[in-house]
Amino acid sequence: MMAGTSEDLQQRFAALLAQHQGIVLKVARAYCHDSEERRDLLQEISIQAWRAFPAFAPERAQFSTWLYRIALNVAISQLRHQRLRLHHHHDVDAARIDDLAAVADSAEDAASLAQLNALIRSLPALDRALLLLHLDDCSHRQISEVLGLSPGNIATRLHRLRQQLRQRLNPSPDR
Repeated sequence: MMAGTSEDLQQRFAALLAQHQGIVLKVARAYCHDSEERRDLLQEISIQAWRAFPAFAPERAQFSTWLYRIALNVAISQLRHQRLRLHHHHDVDAARIDDLAAVADSAEDAASLAQLNALIRSLPALDRALLLLHLDDCSHRQISEVLGLSPGNIATRLHRLRQQLRQRLNPSPDR
C-alpha cells in the first residue's frame, strides 16, 4: 500500500508513470491503430492506474509488471467494448507493432514485415498480449504475473504461437 499525502502520492505516481511510459505506449500501439483511439486508451490507462495506485504494493510486484497488467486489462477491455459496439462489422484493427523488427530495407522485407504485423493483429487478444510481452523480453515469471497464466502454460502457448506464425508465414505447398 502506498502511503503519504495526496501530493506525495501524485508526485510518486507521476514519476513512476513517466519512468515506465514506454510500457503504456507499447500496449497502446499494439491495440490501437488510430492515433485518436490511442490517445483515448493512453488516457484511460493513466486514469485506471492512478485509481489503483494507492493499493499498489511494491513488495508484491514491480511497478512495471503492475502497470503492464493494468494497461493490458484496459486495452483488452476497450477492445471488447469496441467490438460489441461495432457488432462485428469490422475486425478491430490493432496497431502495427513497430517493435517487432528494425525498419525493412527492401520491398521484400517490408512485405514480410507487413504480413507478420497482419498475422499478429489477427491473433486473439490474450495471444497478442503474450507475444507483445515476450517480444519485450519479459521473463516467463513476469508474463505470468501480468497475464495470470502459469509459466508452463506460457511456454506452451509461446511454442504454439511460434508454430502457428511460422505455418501462416510459410505455408507448405501441400496445403
